[in-house]
Amino acid sequence: MFWQSHNGSIFAAEMTTLKRADTGFIEKAMAAVADPYRMSILHEILEKGSLRCCDVVSLTGLSQPTCSHHIKLLSDSELIECRKEGRNNFITINRENFKKLGSYFEKFSSNV
Repeated sequence: MFWQSHNGSIFAAEMTTLKRADTGFIEKAMAAVADPYRMSILHEILEKGSLRCCDVVSLTGLSQPTCSHHIKLLSDSELIECRKEGRNNFITINRENFKKLGSYFEKFSSNV
């Protein structure tokens, strides 16, 4: 697929240079952050450093199974990391993958 830039030149989409794995990651990550509950979970983790999975229930007001579903989607998108300590599961931000997302979106704001 090709697009025309603001100065009239034609260039191949940046997506053609991305590996399929990177494209899949970006698509999953975008779908994950498209939900307001998942965004609130991410913001809370960012503010506190980590959350226990049970804390997500009180944060969102959703049922435990629904919260587990949201946490699983965030985990599957590789935006969060989960670790078990005793009986508690803790979730933290996967900063490396947020850096990947930032680098990807940076391309849209830079001059071509």
